[in-house]
Amino acid sequence: MQFWAGLLAAACVLQGATGMNAHAQQKFPVKPIRIVASTTAGSQPDGLARFITQKMSETWGVPVVMDNRPGGSGTLAAGPVAKAAPDGYTLLYVLPNFVISTGMLTSLPYDPVKDFTGVAQIGVSTNIIVAAPSLGVKSLKDFVALAQAQPGKMIFSTSAAGSAANLSGVRFNRAAGLKVIHVAFKGGPDSMIEVLGGRAHYHLGTLGVTIPYIKDGKLTPLAVTTPQRTPVLPDVPTLGEIYAEFQRPETSHGLVVPTGTPRAVIEQLSRETLRIVNSPGMKERMQLIGFVGTPGGADEYTKILRAQIEAMGKLVRDAGLRGK
Repeated sequence: MQFWAGLLAAACVLQGATGMNAHAQQKFPVKPIRIVASTTAGSQPDGLARFITQKMSETWGVPVVMDNRPGGSGTLAAGPVAKAAPDGYTLLYVLPNFVISTGMLTSLPYDPVKDFTGVAQIGVSTNIIVAAPSLGVKSLKDFVALAQAQPGKMIFSTSAAGSAANLSGVRFNRAAGLKVIHVAFKGGPDSMIEVLGGRAHYHLGTLGVTIPYIKDGKLTPLAVTTPQRTPVLPDVPTLGEIYAEFQRPETSHGLVVPTGTPRAVIEQLSRETLRIVNSPGMKERMQLIGFVGTPGGADEYTKILRAQIEAMGKLVRDAGLRGK
């Protein structure tokens, strides 16, 4: 009898220890988290991402750090994340170049669909079409009429070929039936300077960069690319009000993890990200730069991201940009 009682007691102790071990294994996070982004430090996406890392760190009491790896059309950031341990401690901050590069580049060091799983969608950058005040146009309708009357004479400037702004510009020119001279520059600010200097007639770039010049009357705002008007410039229409293909965003910002990350960890990361995106502090930051919050959960964002990859791949192929 004593033997069986002792055996039962040992089994209970073992069961309790196993339960405690399982609980310890389920606890997350217990070490620093790294969020990798393909943008430079100090950029607008970097600022939003760092706000998220700061709030995550405050919630969980562990360091959550940014790892900026710009270049390579986003592959320098996405590649290491795809190969990272699927444990939730390495995330990728997804920018439009993640989606666009899948259509532009003939080979990638990862599979953008199979190697990543969505955590949360964050939102959409506001791009805007601006024109030189010297053109004398006050609306997009007036601008399109002027450009159509001068085929091949208008000079259009954007950031580098394959960027979100570049592809939005390609779509706009096609939708409006414009034949223009399209010049791509290394970055959006360089492209905008061409219009400010009178060397280009119009530009499509981020609202956050152009807004100071719009307010000073040095650039004329014509339309924003987001589905809704921006509260920063409520009188400026959206392209979707005129062209149906712009009624939904082409790309968005979000967080992903390597495929194979435990579901419980993904859900915890997702809940915290969505809490931050919906917080007053984040909303205020987004509004200042014309960023539209479109928070979405893990499964929703995974589906959205895959649909964006397919749609942007087709756009890149149709625009003849694949392999450049």
